[in-house]
Amino acid sequence: MASPHTHRVPHPREPSPSSLAIRNVVVAGHRTSVRLEPLMWEALREIAGWRGIGLNALITEIAQSREASSLTAAIRVYIVDFYRSAAAGPPERPGLPA
Repeated sequence: MASPHTHRVPHPREPSPSSLAIRNVVVAGHRTSVRLEPLMWEALREIAGWRGIGLNALITEIAQSREASSLTAAIRVYIVDFYRSAAAGPPERPGLPA
């Protein structure tokens, strides 16, 4: 007699493609890997270009000024802060018309 419970044949799971891109960078003279979304890598390259510095130099600055978070988290926070500041425009100076 057949069991009332049907057994499903497990389907092999294919690994889902990661939306993160891994890049090797040099931070303060030490090579390391950083995993970020492609859009974040694009933003970092854009910011480095605007600042006239290399990507490794920018990431080194971020690493040296970060607090107790991971490097990837510090990079994401830096990017958000950078674009927020850019969207807000230059700071107003007292006494000057708006």
